[in-house]
Amino acid sequence: MKLSHLSETMVGSEIVKLGSEIKERIRQGEQIYNFTVGDFNPAIFPIPKELEDEIVNAYRQHFTNYPAAEGNLELREAIAEFIKNREDLNYSVNEILVASGGRPLIYAVFRAVCDKGDKIIYPVPSWNNNHYTHFVGGEHIVIEAKAENSFMPIVEDLRPFIKDATLISLCSPQNPTGTTFNKQELEAICDLVLEENLRRGETEKKLFLMYDQMYCQLTYGKTIHYNPVSLRPEMKKYTILIDAISKSFAATGVRVGWSFGPKEVIAKMKSILGHVGAWAPMAEQKAVAKFLLNKEAITNYFNHFKNELEERLVRIYEGCIQLKKQGLPVDAIFPEAAIYLTIKIDGVGKKTKEGKILLAQDEVTAYLLNEAGLAIVPFYAFGSNRNNPWYRLSVGTCKKEEIDAMLAKLGASLEKLT
Repeated sequence: MKLSHLSETMVGSEIVKLGSEIKERIRQGEQIYNFTVGDFNPAIFPIPKELEDEIVNAYRQHFTNYPAAEGNLELREAIAEFIKNREDLNYSVNEILVASGGRPLIYAVFRAVCDKGDKIIYPVPSWNNNHYTHFVGGEHIVIEAKAENSFMPIVEDLRPFIKDATLISLCSPQNPTGTTFNKQELEAICDLVLEENLRRGETEKKLFLMYDQMYCQLTYGKTIHYNPVSLRPEMKKYTILIDAISKSFAATGVRVGWSFGPKEVIAKMKSILGHVGAWAPMAEQKAVAKFLLNKEAITNYFNHFKNELEERLVRIYEGCIQLKKQGLPVDAIFPEAAIYLTIKIDGVGKKTKEGKILLAQDEVTAYLLNEAGLAIVPFYAFGSNRNNPWYRLSVGTCKKEEIDAMLAKLGASLEKLT
């Protein structure tokens, strides 16, 4: 059956494919340490009790009708206060748009800003930029970020492609790496965007920056989250930011996200999503509007939630480094933020105990799953080249009591390779 060009040329998600295989194997009784999913196990990481209570109360008060297309006013007012308190950013309610999580908002940015054939710059590894670029028929300008830069793009990576580009899509803290932009590098990127827009004058289409900061509240140690508008206030005209309760409050299924940026862009995004119908549910909007103003509850939740995530990330990081010191082909980058750890398994070219040579990275991935019961997502699932030996490990469903056993099985499986 012949369908649309878009549907016929879409590439399926390798993460979904891998996740489906793992779920089936777990269902059949296999012991698998599943670190693939960028989600939370609610039994380990429940949403804040205060938020849960507000959601239940909102439904009991029968808030089940359509919300405002741009998001309820009281929620946009609460978001404005929340980002002022947490990030010292000043946005009016007309510069804020609410939707059912971050995904429709990202889609709306691409749709509002980009035409078919426009150049869209994005780094890899990164989440879903390739798919959104395909949706709008954009020209993929792909930047392969490097391990020495913690897999974050630097200004010199972007500079050769800036002329005639329409959108730069960046994420910090980064999914899949759990790393962040430092102040100097993000400032340099902002300066590059400002210089290019100045060069274009008043008649040319402007260069916009989409800045996905879904994990901005989940930073650890001395890591500081930076955003373009705080560093360069002039960037407010060209930056569309994406955020939500999804990751910061372990509320991926509650589906309340927001975008803030130039009111002209936000208005067009509202029109697009109005036709799609991607509103956050009324009751959840009512609940989040109250919860975001509860500073004490938010502080208490973050104190516990972030400590639990950081402990898991650091323990696994330290375990990987210990395996590296034992001479095994593993490495890791110290976790800065989010729920992800970047680890390296350099197994291509090595031989299993059965005498099979692992000829490609997907064979290494399969070996880890079959031999160690370890399920992690290769960076090639995030757009990197197929031989990239780095992986995303997510701790959103991680039980602390399983960490030592997982590391032991990983070490034992790597010791069998020669």
